Amino acid sequence: MKIVEDTAPFRGTKKGRRILLILIVFSGTWVQSWSQQQDTIVPVDENKQRSILEKLDIRERSPQLFNFWQDKFTGHWAGIDFGLNGFFHSDYTGYAAHFLRNDLIRSNSASLNLAQFNIGLQRNRNTIGLVTGAGLHLQSYRLNKNTTLRETGNGSIASETLYFDQNQKSKFSIVSAMVPLLAEFQIPVNHYDNRIYLSAGIYTKIRISSHTKIKYRTEGKKEKRKIPGPYALHDIRYGTMIRAGYRRVNLYATFGLEPLFRENKGPRLLPFSFGITLLQF
Repeated sequence: MKIVEDTAPFRGTKKGRRILLILIVFSGTWVQSWSQQQDTIVPVDENKQRSILEKLDIRERSPQLFNFWQDKFTGHWAGIDFGLNGFFHSDYTGYAAHFLRNDLIRSNSASLNLAQFNIGLQRNRNTIGLVTGAGLHLQSYRLNKNTTLRETGNGSIASETLYFDQNQKSKFSIVSAMVPLLAEFQIPVNHYDNRIYLSAGIYTKIRISSHTKIKYRTEGKKEKRKIPGPYALHDIRYGTMIRAGYRRVNLYATFGLEPLFRENKGPRLLPFSFGITLLQF
């Protein structure tokens, strides 16, 4: 049996078709009006929006993420260094013997780096920058126990052999002011909490004082013979420096580019030192 739907009221008369057309137009107009109400764009005050962005602190919102906005660049210079001294090049032309063969293990170097200044080289990060400052550098060269230095009449130096006691000790000491200029690169580790760093650059030293010293015993009593003097040293010397470290392990090394003594006033010796940082400020 075929079922026929009764659509006569809308199909058979013009009035029905008009009513259907009116309903369709009305429905479309209502849907469009409702959509516009839902999608209404509310204008935002530009000044208010800018104020909100300025107050937004990314560090507080995401403390566990890489913090590129964390503080300013801070290098590694200030602190206390301790190490050993030696000569990586020697030329004794004009001298009969190599009289400045120092004992490396007992030739100590100590630095007190008091002032530090940092210059960041990045806008949105703090891992590359320049480091400078000032400090005191104390160098002590342990010599053969019977050998010391003396100044001659023309301002040059010569070796001198002295014997006071079987167990006497001889050394040559220099105190200088040091000013470095280092470029430092840092690699963040563990969300910026710790950093591996490597710095390299140049330094300048200005001699403050220098002296020779011999310690010995006379009739069981400790004695010392200390003679200060310039000893044909350069008043201003320069060289290269490298520093590297991570957390509590910090190393350094320096290589002199200027000979220890003035030209034709002493053997040509290029000094070096290396060691560790005992304390960082």
